[in-house]
Amino acid sequence: MKELKIRDLVAKVPIIQGGMAVGISVSGLAAAVAKAGGIGVIATAGIGHEDDEIHKRYVEIHNRVLFDEIKKAKELSNNGIIGVNIMVALSNYAELVKVSIDAGADIIFSGAGLPLNLPKYLPEGNTITKLVPIISSGKAAHILARKWIDNFNYIPAAFVVEGPMAGGHLGFRKENLFDPNFKLENLLKDVLEHVKPIEDKYGVSIPVIPGGGIFTGQDIYNFIKMGASGVQMATRFVATHECDASYEFKQAFINAKEEDIVIIDSPVGMPGRAIKNKFLDDVKAGQRKPFKCPFHCIITCNVKDAPYCIAEALCNSKIGKLNDGFAFAGANVYRVNEIVHVDELINTLSAEYDEAEKKG
Repeated sequence: MKELKIRDLVAKVPIIQGGMAVGISVSGLAAAVAKAGGIGVIATAGIGHEDDEIHKRYVEIHNRVLFDEIKKAKELSNNGIIGVNIMVALSNYAELVKVSIDAGADIIFSGAGLPLNLPKYLPEGNTITKLVPIISSGKAAHILARKWIDNFNYIPAAFVVEGPMAGGHLGFRKENLFDPNFKLENLLKDVLEHVKPIEDKYGVSIPVIPGGGIFTGQDIYNFIKMGASGVQMATRFVATHECDASYEFKQAFINAKEEDIVIIDSPVGMPGRAIKNKFLDDVKAGQRKPFKCPFHCIITCNVKDAPYCIAEALCNSKIGKLNDGFAFAGANVYRVNEIVHVDELINTLSAEYDEAEKKG
């Protein structure tokens, strides 16, 4: 597979491991992916939720845990490329951005809203941390590029375009999730068309990286042939020994059947893709899971009417308490059938890519 270049960063494997929140992808998984030649990503949302003091010192604990996880990932990966994923909708967004920069994260990926002001946190002269928006349309890419260039004299280092087959919270309306017009291939084409004039005007290369539903080396080849510089993959990396989730969480991926994949109405006001289980069945049946919310981690969360705390539910599932939570997953999760090591997975994807390339 060809290299993925994002400014002066060069990943030998053109794969970004998607950030999976509330402890699914932290230093263990991110370091393994980076060490294998890809770009490992630490998800910042809920990164400190396993700390016993989280309800008392929410911001402080998240800052400390994130800083430590970035440093640990850099060390474990032999200084491989480590990124962080920071949702715009997080109430402690600014703090997490500043900590990531201070800790020396190579890339900040930011979505779940338009990160219109992200470059303002980057100290003048800092060339270490690259800023990459996560978007779902060419229009969003155009708006962000214009705002960043006009207001901060910063050209996006790359764009990640996520399609409707991704897992977790989705940046689409429910009615668009299965609309052929919103296929990832169409979204990629749209973004490439909007990015090309920016590249030409400023004489720079702005990689576009699609994600959501990419599963095989053949898929990677197909998207790169379309003009992508690399791909983002998340679901497949859950079923690895290095993934930071519990064995029970990984087993839920392996056990999942196609009919188990559901779209839920998240308390944060977005649709989400998850694996159906008793917890979600209870919620659908109208049962509430009483909770107190001392920190309001997501700005858009409807705390008053929410039937459960999504942060608590996702944290429970991460540690294996799936009766008290659920697992987010991509549309192709039912195709996952074994737990492997990260380097084994990347070798498999590389072999599939080579085979596709030979066939042309």
